[in-house]
Amino acid sequence: MKIAEIIDARGLLCPLPVLKLRKRLKSQNSGDVLELLTDDPAAAVDVPHFCQNSGDEILAVTEEGDFDRYHIRKS
Repeated sequence: MKIAEIIDARGLLCPLPVLKLRKRLKSQNSGDVLELLTDDPAAAVDVPHFCQNSGDEILAVTEEGDFDRYHIRKS
């Protein structure tokens, strides 16, 4: 999977990881995949909710010890 951009939102709390994701998605083309790194526990609810509302697709969520890695495809 080719990653268009990596967003490192570790250390940021709700709603900042989702706000950074939304801002970066705006500049991407449809079908591009972004990687979001976050250690915010609320992201487990916030990111899926954001993607459901925006129409973007979560391809994978991986736990990496002290943070989570989301792969999200722009609709």
